[in-house]
Amino acid sequence: MPPKNLVRCPWPATNPLMVKYHDEEWGVPLHDDRAHFEFIVLDGMQAGLSWQTIINKRQNFRKAFDNFDPKKVAKYAPKDFDRLMADAGIVRNRAKITASIMNAQRFLDVQKEFGAFDKYIWQFTGGKTMVNKIRGMKDYRATSPESDAMSKDLLKRGFKFVGSTICYAYMQAAGMVNDHFVECYRYKELARMK
Repeated sequence: MPPKNLVRCPWPATNPLMVKYHDEEWGVPLHDDRAHFEFIVLDGMQAGLSWQTIINKRQNFRKAFDNFDPKKVAKYAPKDFDRLMADAGIVRNRAKITASIMNAQRFLDVQKEFGAFDKYIWQFTGGKTMVNKIRGMKDYRATSPESDAMSKDLLKRGFKFVGSTICYAYMQAAGMVNDHFVECYRYKELARMK
């Protein structure tokens, strides 16, 4: 755990789960397909909600969605849908749950076509992390040309809840973009990662 006097981005505030996520995951280049699928589901579930709501329920989501195993989720039957709709520990939104199951099926299609979802998704940033210079909250953006292209292609492939704003949040989570404040201790650490 980093010392308390380190400068962080302001958005995690004092929520321990948000701070842990900021310090250990957000912006770290991701190359694991299971983790990619987890973020696709979680970012889709976030639509219209705060990330803190999702982080607070993350362990419940992992349990409910078989640790985000896309092969298992892709095979969910109506009884699984009913189980998820009855689970108070997750976001019980009919459209989002349906989309998560459909997205698992599309995710497997992409894996089959490209050999790995990771190989497919990183093409939108040329296989490299884009590094922004965020100095204040006003510098954050909600979309980019890359997230626009990603969204368009995912939608064409049948994915749901993958608008450009959701795709940009996904890119931040998966380390395709480094949007840590330049003063944040993670900014330089992540800039050195490949």
